[in-house]
Amino acid sequence: MAAATQAHLTPSERAARGQAARKLAPRSSHGDWEPSPTRPDPIALLEEQAKTRVPALVPIRYGRMLVSPFAFFRGTASIMAADLASTPGSGYRAQLCGDAHLSNFGIFGTPERRFVFDINDFDETHPGPWEWDVKRLAASFAVAGRDCGFSRKQRARIVASTVRSYRETMRELAVSPSLMIWYSHLEIDPLLARLRRKLSTKRLARVEKDVAKARTKDSMRAFSKLTGVVDGERKIVSDPPLIVSIEELLDEAGVQLLDGDIRTMVNKYRRTLTHDRRDLLDQYRLVHIARKVVGVGSVGTRAWIVLFLGRDEDDPLMLQVKQAEASVLEPYLGASEYKNSGQRVVVGQRRMQAAGDPFLGWTHVKGGAEGAGERDYYVRQLWDWKGSATIEAMIPSALARYGRVCASTLARAHARSGDRIGIAGYLGRGSVFDQAMVSFAETYADQNERDYAALAEAVETGRVEAQTGL
Repeated sequence: MAAATQAHLTPSERAARGQAARKLAPRSSHGDWEPSPTRPDPIALLEEQAKTRVPALVPIRYGRMLVSPFAFFRGTASIMAADLASTPGSGYRAQLCGDAHLSNFGIFGTPERRFVFDINDFDETHPGPWEWDVKRLAASFAVAGRDCGFSRKQRARIVASTVRSYRETMRELAVSPSLMIWYSHLEIDPLLARLRRKLSTKRLARVEKDVAKARTKDSMRAFSKLTGVVDGERKIVSDPPLIVSIEELLDEAGVQLLDGDIRTMVNKYRRTLTHDRRDLLDQYRLVHIARKVVGVGSVGTRAWIVLFLGRDEDDPLMLQVKQAEASVLEPYLGASEYKNSGQRVVVGQRRMQAAGDPFLGWTHVKGGAEGAGERDYYVRQLWDWKGSATIEAMIPSALARYGRVCASTLARAHARSGDRIGIAGYLGRGSVFDQAMVSFAETYADQNERDYAALAEAVETGRVEAQTGL
């Protein structure tokens, strides 16, 4: 991240250092990527991750990754981290998302009940070269463009437009006051107002429908959708294997032990909240617990949904307690400064997001009902006005527009912790870096398809098991 010694440098000196970094790593060099002769077996990397996951859920992860090359890409943060480790770098660092593909951006509600667009997944967050996030984002648009059937020329325009947005936003931020960057965020209502002048009636209706749907996704909606009255008590209803109540996972003794584990975790988590948030949490009582399968790359990690009730059954709160492991970036960038991986996730999210979940915190458990070993977790609301774009329904111009929004959001996130002036100086005014990313993204999309085929072959030969349709 931005070095403390840079604080006394003038903006022109910082910009000059950024320009000088081009000698260390020419901007065009970012487009020259090919797999190393000693590249790790991608399936072996996935199998290594599976060792710490719930064995019964790992086949679901592979099944979800086999849906398409883009679905596969979503689960390959560890594979791409290994590939990025040998790529050129300008020497500038920032807090990274670590998995900045296009589906890890979306809309959610702020504590002030406004809709904002931002990064929404921080499981792999870690300080590192800002280029790594940009490369994963660019590659995700090339892969998604292929899934959508777009031509190579269309994909190139989409990726170039995306990266140009990152570069131009970073240059704008380089001349902005530091506090303005900290306050900067993208609200959805002004964005919709601009889109109304650019989108067709049909396309605008789809966007507004996605926003309206997200507005309904809150604790009350989760409560009505995921719970029911069982034997006279309000509980989370099982939908195995994706949602399984603790009573169906364990025997009576195990249920009591896990219930105690979760309550202990909640008590530890409470101490990571600010005092006003503790007061709010204390108004709720823990009612029920279930295990939930989430995402694509996260499938198999332990994730619990916890039902709380406040004044009465019309006052629910549903939290997600999700396991946090070491970031996939750590083998290449060094261990996190935080002993608890849940704290790593929370601190990274707070550094990068303009507005955060008021219930965001972390916790820890030792052994107990889940077996031997210690595990870290982070906690957040299950749903809080969350929504995402419908990528498969987009035409090329819409995907390009979405790419620009994602990239400008990523630039703001990096500018909060990195040297925005130095990075902007490195990127410059021209399109050299943009075009390099077009080349990189297409080359990496080729590699992603080869890795996807390798997973399909591993399933066919019985090396790994996949459970599809879930």
